[in-house]
Amino acid sequence: MITRRRFLATSATAATAAWLAPRNLFAQQDVQEPEMVVHGRAAAATAKITTQKLQGNVSVLLGSGGNIAVLPGPEGKLLVDAGISTSKPQITEALAAISPDPIQHLVNTHWHWDHTDGNLWMHAAGATIIAHERTRRRLSSPQVIAAFNATFPALPADALPTKIFTDTDTLTTNGATLLLSHYDPAHTDTDISVLFTDADVLHTGDTWFNGVYPFIDYSTGGHIDGMIRATQRNLATGTGSTIVIPGHGPVGDKDQLSQSLDMLTAIRDKVAALKKQGKTVDEAVAAKPTAQFDEKWGKGFVQPEMFVKLVYQGV
Repeated sequence: MITRRRFLATSATAATAAWLAPRNLFAQQDVQEPEMVVHGRAAAATAKITTQKLQGNVSVLLGSGGNIAVLPGPEGKLLVDAGISTSKPQITEALAAISPDPIQHLVNTHWHWDHTDGNLWMHAAGATIIAHERTRRRLSSPQVIAAFNATFPALPADALPTKIFTDTDTLTTNGATLLLSHYDPAHTDTDISVLFTDADVLHTGDTWFNGVYPFIDYSTGGHIDGMIRATQRNLATGTGSTIVIPGHGPVGDKDQLSQSLDMLTAIRDKVAALKKQGKTVDEAVAAKPTAQFDEKWGKGFVQPEMFVKLVYQGV
């Protein structure tokens, strides 16, 4: 479990995954502004934003909350996810370096604050916010993440998505076509993917954490089996050479997605077998079912013990 000392010592990294920490860090929560938000915004205020050019005129901004995809053009920029609000100066500078086009569209991949905290300023800058209907519903009222003992307040009306859909939606802008698709409950029950069909670039939101164990938000519909199904669907989307933007972590490819699928499936099966044997969650943790994967995947904010507990909850 992550201690306060460790969290503070890694506050720069926290800007990209600031809310991924266990509940004992946040025992005393201000309901209106959870401590994870306070720390996350403080880290994001000085976070370095890195721009990575992909293909088909698509770029990605790394460093503030969830990864932000950018498609510029004469019809205005389209962004996928909004990052953390206190990174506005760095994000604004990075966007200006890509092109002078104003922000015209913003897509939220799901409701979590590190992907939607910038909604308000981006809407004020001219963005129409697009999301799944459940994302708007969850952002419209307080939401609890029990694993962190944290309650997140509703967003202001001007930060809410105004263009919503239920299953799929198609968006055409700047000569490109984007396909927005809702997943079955996976990381949450609000997740969508965004496929830049012409560029062959897929943004998976938090259905994929590249290189680390993922967080699964059971409080708002997430499930280990859903994460596995989402990874299978991501593998089947696009082509064999599709560039894949994860919610967190470096930009990747189908081979890395496949490795994630193998890891998720193996750990799910091991934890399910332990639970079927009657092992308690603490006994399952003590059995170390993630041991063979920890060196590669266990160095993120979701540590092996926490990931076993998350998987145990869903099997």
